Amino acid sequence: MPRILHLGLGNFHRAHQAWHTAHAGGWPITGVVMGNRALFDALQRQTGHYHLGIRSVGGLSVERIALHDRLILARDDPQSVIAAIADPDTLIITLTVTEKGYCLGPDGRLDLGNPAVLSDLSDGPRSAIGMLAHGLAQREDPATVISCDNISGNGRTLGAAIRDFARAAALELTASIRFPDTMVDRITPATTAAIQAEIEAETGTPDEAPVLTEAFSEWIIEDDFAGPRPEWERAGVEIVPDVAPYEKRKLRLLNAAHSYLAYAGLLAGHRYVHEAMANPDLRAGVERLWDEAQPTLPGVVRPTLPTYRAALADRFAVAEMRHELAQIACDGSLKLRERLVPIIAEQAAAPQALQAVAAWMAFVVNAHGSGQPLTDPNAERISKLIEDCSAPDVLCKSLAGLVGLADLSEEDWATLAADFARLSRQL
Repeated sequence: MPRILHLGLGNFHRAHQAWHTAHAGGWPITGVVMGNRALFDALQRQTGHYHLGIRSVGGLSVERIALHDRLILARDDPQSVIAAIADPDTLIITLTVTEKGYCLGPDGRLDLGNPAVLSDLSDGPRSAIGMLAHGLAQREDPATVISCDNISGNGRTLGAAIRDFARAAALELTASIRFPDTMVDRITPATTAAIQAEIEAETGTPDEAPVLTEAFSEWIIEDDFAGPRPEWERAGVEIVPDVAPYEKRKLRLLNAAHSYLAYAGLLAGHRYVHEAMANPDLRAGVERLWDEAQPTLPGVVRPTLPTYRAALADRFAVAEMRHELAQIACDGSLKLRERLVPIIAEQAAAPQALQAVAAWMAFVVNAHGSGQPLTDPNAERISKLIEDCSAPDVLCKSLAGLVGLADLSEEDWATLAADFARLSRQL
């Protein structure tokens, strides 16, 4: 029977791809937990099943998702993951491992000096890229590998990383493998004790691994498949010739605004997205950011922008979602490159996007100064820059260079430095 294998069995996959698949008739899914033993054990005790709470204006509804009939903990058993990738019954491989799981360098290609990659090459594969390369090298049958992470051109990026790893590891990829680009969107907060209690109260059934999400869900996939696939269109998935325009719309409107609200909102003392969005100054900043981003978007999506912006504002304002700003704030040095830097690069003037970058700078400086752990793959490098750069202007330029803003105009440098100084003084 055809099946899906998924790497990264976190909340987003279970709220998004698994939900769409369940509503498309359902293919069984082999779920790979990368390293979270507590989650793996909880799902094992529930035979892979869990409850999904869906929050809408009408309240909370709960569905039981029962597609994950096999679970693997990659940290303990990477060879079983490789075997499952190579299994001829596995026709679709999906992954949500976040940007850092791709082990990319500044050029967007696989970083062969990344510690995870070096370990894979010397001691055997444990990273997502390493396991995929080894598993795909053992395949004789076609397969479709679908990235569901927020990376520009995620399919092409993933395919290039796997091929780079295969060359470095002297592996030969002989089967027909396709890597379609995708765009995904569904706000899915981290599960808290309160969320767990609410879902259990609704169902009357204990659940160690419930997930809460919003009613809105979007999944757009490039029409580039190696073989059969679920009838995802039945569940609202759009199969299109080119994903890039939709991806840019999401990155530069939803994701860019999320990043701005996360850093500026946390600096202002807020905890949740809805609280930050209720702050008049931050709400106005979001609207200005969208105004700056709008002219950088392709013509095919511009007619949709008024409705899309209004929907985003409504989604951000739903208090019951309890979407943590700290969750959004993770991995900023990677996310800003995709979300904010292109707006600055493509606009003659983008002061609000620069202010959002300055908010990230003030956020990481504040975290370092207060001893808070920084959840970022470049955390050590950021800390060293902060410790080595005593002059604010030097630190500003160093942090800007880290996220791809090394060549700003004098006017933009002045704007960025002034915003950084202003936000730092407020701490």
